[in-house]
Amino acid sequence: MLTVYHAPQSRSFGVLWLLEELGQPYRMEMIDIRGKSGAPEDYRAIQPHKKVPAIVHDGITVTERAAICIYLADAFPQAGLAPALSDPARAAYLTSLVYTDAVLDPIIATRATNIEYVPQHFSFGSHEDAVAYLEKRLGNHDFAAGDRFTAADTQLGSGLHFGMNIIGALPRLPVFETYLARVFSRRALQRTLEKDGVLEEGQVA
Repeated sequence: MLTVYHAPQSRSFGVLWLLEELGQPYRMEMIDIRGKSGAPEDYRAIQPHKKVPAIVHDGITVTERAAICIYLADAFPQAGLAPALSDPARAAYLTSLVYTDAVLDPIIATRATNIEYVPQHFSFGSHEDAVAYLEKRLGNHDFAAGDRFTAADTQLGSGLHFGMNIIGALPRLPVFETYLARVFSRRALQRTLEKDGVLEEGQVA
């Protein structure tokens, strides 16, 4: 059994999208992260910071989006969403997954909340460098890891969409819009949009 711990319109959206891409049955457990004290205290047994997403697969718990994506795409190789270890694209795939979590996410958060900081003092660097890197990367490649869709695109795509279209923390660059139009045309993404926050707790998808 595969269970995903999810909150509507949150950072767990990309993992929900990945699950739809994998085509595997899963159970969704809704976590209320927006209460006065955040998620329920007993959820800390699954995710130590009471954040989403998290998954439990056959008794194995995995947290952190990049780790979840690597785990799931490798656990279900028949979906073809992860380059093989011998594939040169594997490096770009892993880089994109970690970059989305470790750089893009804090870049979006700091810009959205108007936090001023010295880029050299923080591992994720400057907003300008992140935008320039992604503009160049997506200008030269159709997808996050190269010329085909992978699990990395569920994270980069949802992150770019959130940062650009939802909270306005990223510029509306043509290359970003072209990329999002490409990945958002996928049927699995449309199913994810329909299910985000719709399923009742414990309902099997």
